[in-house]
Amino acid sequence: MVEPADRPSTAGQRLGAPESFGVSTLEPGMRPPTQPPGRQVSIRVQMLDDTQEVFQISQRSPGKVLFDLVCAHLNLTEGDYFGLEYQDQRKMTVWVDLLKPLLKQIRRPKNTILRFVVKFFPPDHTQLMEELTRYLFALQIKRDLACGRLICNDTSAALMVSHIIQSEIGDFDETQSWQHLLHNKYLPDQDAIRDMITDCHRKHVGQTPAESDYQLLEIARRLEMYGVRLHPAKDREGTKLSLAVAHTGVLVFQSNTKINAFNWSKIRKLSFKRKRFLIKLRADPGQNAHHDTLEFAMASRDCCKVFWKICVEYHAFFRLFEEPKPKPKPILFTRGSSFRFSGWTQKQIIDYVKDSELKKVPFERKHSKVLSNSQMTPQSSSFRSQVPKESAMSVPIADESDSIRMSHEARPHGSEEPLDFALPTNGFHEHTPGSGPTRQNHNGTGSAPDQHLLNPESPGSENSPSGSPHVVVNGNGSVNGPGIDGTGDQGVKQSPGGLPLSPLTSPLLTEAGYIRNDDEDEARRKKFPTDKAYFIAKELLTTERTYLKDLQVVTESFQSIAGKDETFPDSVKSLISTHYDPVYKFHQGFLKETEQRLAQWEGRSNAHIKGDYQRIGDILLKNIQGLRQLTVHLQKHSECLVELERACRSSRKVEAVCRDFEQQRVCYLPLYIFLLRPLHRLLHYKLILERLCKHYPPTHDDFRDCRAALADISEMILQLQGTMMKMENFQKLLELRKDLTGIDSLAIPGREFIRLGCLSKLSGKGLQQRMFFLFSDCLVYTSRGMTPTNQFKVHGQLPLYSMTIRESEEEWGVPHSFTLFGQRQSVVVAASCASEMELWVEDIRMAIDLAEQSCSPNVDLLSTSPSDNKLSEDGGAEQESEEELCGSRSSLERQGHRGNTTVHVCWHRNTSVSMVDFSIAVENQLSGNLLRKFKNSNGWQKLWVVFTNFSLFFYKSHQDEYPLASLPLLGYSVTVPAESENIHKDYVFKLQFKSHVYYFRSESEYTFERWMEVIRSATCSTSRSLPSMKKDLY
Repeated sequence: MVEPADRPSTAGQRLGAPESFGVSTLEPGMRPPTQPPGRQVSIRVQMLDDTQEVFQISQRSPGKVLFDLVCAHLNLTEGDYFGLEYQDQRKMTVWVDLLKPLLKQIRRPKNTILRFVVKFFPPDHTQLMEELTRYLFALQIKRDLACGRLICNDTSAALMVSHIIQSEIGDFDETQSWQHLLHNKYLPDQDAIRDMITDCHRKHVGQTPAESDYQLLEIARRLEMYGVRLHPAKDREGTKLSLAVAHTGVLVFQSNTKINAFNWSKIRKLSFKRKRFLIKLRADPGQNAHHDTLEFAMASRDCCKVFWKICVEYHAFFRLFEEPKPKPKPILFTRGSSFRFSGWTQKQIIDYVKDSELKKVPFERKHSKVLSNSQMTPQSSSFRSQVPKESAMSVPIADESDSIRMSHEARPHGSEEPLDFALPTNGFHEHTPGSGPTRQNHNGTGSAPDQHLLNPESPGSENSPSGSPHVVVNGNGSVNGPGIDGTGDQGVKQSPGGLPLSPLTSPLLTEAGYIRNDDEDEARRKKFPTDKAYFIAKELLTTERTYLKDLQVVTESFQSIAGKDETFPDSVKSLISTHYDPVYKFHQGFLKETEQRLAQWEGRSNAHIKGDYQRIGDILLKNIQGLRQLTVHLQKHSECLVELERACRSSRKVEAVCRDFEQQRVCYLPLYIFLLRPLHRLLHYKLILERLCKHYPPTHDDFRDCRAALADISEMILQLQGTMMKMENFQKLLELRKDLTGIDSLAIPGREFIRLGCLSKLSGKGLQQRMFFLFSDCLVYTSRGMTPTNQFKVHGQLPLYSMTIRESEEEWGVPHSFTLFGQRQSVVVAASCASEMELWVEDIRMAIDLAEQSCSPNVDLLSTSPSDNKLSEDGGAEQESEEELCGSRSSLERQGHRGNTTVHVCWHRNTSVSMVDFSIAVENQLSGNLLRKFKNSNGWQKLWVVFTNFSLFFYKSHQDEYPLASLPLLGYSVTVPAESENIHKDYVFKLQFKSHVYYFRSESEYTFERWMEVIRSATCSTSRSLPSMKKDLY
């Protein structure tokens, strides 16, 4: 193919660095771009009339771009009934995912022919408004008859073929009809019923092609195998069966005979585990509360997933008002499928066609020798009056139970109770316009049902390898209720009253997340104090609650798991218990006192009658003096960390215990981070006291206590600072080791972590995305591997000693590039932007200086590994298979437990973080209630939000044991909404990454400024502005 003339011609532009797409765990999703830039590729598509068309698309285009091109080529308005299918490398027929890049689905586009076919078969063909759509459906029926898929008796088969012949050659002529049947194969055993076909054809005199299509579809829709695509399976006894999905639900066939049907209204969940496909049914109220679970064995996990996906799509297409919004991509953190139905639902299509004055576009019937109505006369518009009419939204479903048929009776355009899916982290539903530039939203008057995606093999399931926070919520707002088991289940949600949840009420929060009335909000705000000191004290309370929960992870959850394991060393258990339990008990009392004081301050207690309660300094001074008595325990926390790591290194069983614990939802951060919490909490107390002292005038009653408490806590921090810095570096090296494969140990004496992030490395294959890790003695570069945990494979190490660095943008023609000259090899790398390049160059130069200055390892550094256990300095040419390259750029669907780390976020956001950034993030932890709103939603959700480790973690309330969802903030920008965004509320800030937008609303000016401050610390790199801190840190 000839490249466009205006294609960039410089070396760097020809190589082209890969674009990185951000992933977030709470994002409602965005429509794919119409046609991204890039090299054009040719894709062949076989139409329903057996012609083949070639379409040119960009190599980065998602499947939706090609699908829209096909629909535009056909002038097809009701295109969402159709889909593109192909045969993958496993010889399985699969549907093109419209949201994923097409070339990531089709490995060999030159050798692959996609087929444009009917995907969703409506129960009544009168719901198809356009003659062209009915014609394409008729072609699909014709194809299904010819290949033997649409099985029926001879009478029905002969009648359908007669209508096909009538549409192709017109009225019956014995010679012509006989010759036509001889030269065209419509049925596998056509010769046996040829006479029946001709007899039927005689009766269709005067019937137009459009009328023939109508009659053909009328007969076909009554057949048991209409629209059925069988998926082989076996029941528990090993009997061979087939599963299929239809508009009514899931069907079970045996030898092409339907033996069972499970209506959507009776299905509680759908899921799969490996080769097993599970259908979980609702309990029969008339019998008992037992939930039946049907299990079917399929040929492979891939077969299960293919069938599960089409179930998701059928349910969404026929039962929802509008396209479901994605589960907030916890794609970065959830280890389940992010798959969802993409496109318009049947209701949206019907509403759009009804409300639009569409011009009838003539089309050609390839096999027809008769001019159709759409070709010859204006009578085409009169055809619809000749056929029976039926309201598109009043189609009865025969096997629908009366108890579930609530929506048709209650609302004009209601939907039946929708299947709701696991991990509903986006509580609101925003409407995303359908595909095509002219489409508009034509929703009915009814509410849109809540719809979330299935999460097969998600965290918390028995077979799941993942371990990040998992969100499963049933209809009444309880977490991990009986409705969802976290294994890829699709559950039907109901409110406590038995009615579907309101579309404006978060399925995560049916009580705490109610939509707030503005007058109620204002009245509530006026009841509470407005003094800044009150909000500082409230910050102390909210962060203390989070801190105590984090301590519980170590003192209760982890010790409980370790205590049950006989292989876990008693010395380690005793050490952790001895030095963490007293700290936890102390802070329990501290939290209780703080809660009582805030209750008095807010006037929720009669204690304010007895004296001055609008102060917090006295409580802080008393408890910090008590905390000083625990210094001996705090100093031993470094020993706890070292001993626990040593136990993990010496025993695989102990390592497995820790790894399994990190997979539990309560352990929402790496375990070693929780061990550092008591030392980090001292920094928080200092910052809170500094703000209080700055706010109070020297004459204020609380000033003296706050200043004394500040002096005490500053002395403690100075005493423990050395231990804290060593622990932070040691913990970071241990965590990075878990993210890397091909390296024995990172935590060797003298090594300090400096920066990690994404750079593009120039090689013979062009610019390739690589993950770089900068330490005080070397620079390691890796790529994302194909392991179950998506660890990064080490490709090489560059010693920093005697290394030089030079900017080389002009030399190579690659923007933001620089060259690293080592003793054995040179490497050319490019950053994503000028600021990233500046940060890397500055840190590498500083690291080179440190390497030159340190002649021997620093023996004072924490270490649990022998000094000779080092990464081999293999600077040779890297060898990487095509499979690994594809895997390194794959989506987050296959992520294991390590997929939620900062390293993976940097990989997908194409950014970097330094140790300075980590240190500042430690100081800027924050907790509290916020109201959250998506870009296109109407209401606000109340959530308990925790900011830590460069992420926001979302809870229903501060009493929850684990977060419901999370949002990594690296790469996001935080701003104030513009006037054009129509957010007419106070104290609202906006988070945005590309097209991902969230609004958060705080309760006061102080909390608004604090949230803005801490989030900026995570979203904006601080390294350049803090050079002095860097030198001090290293």
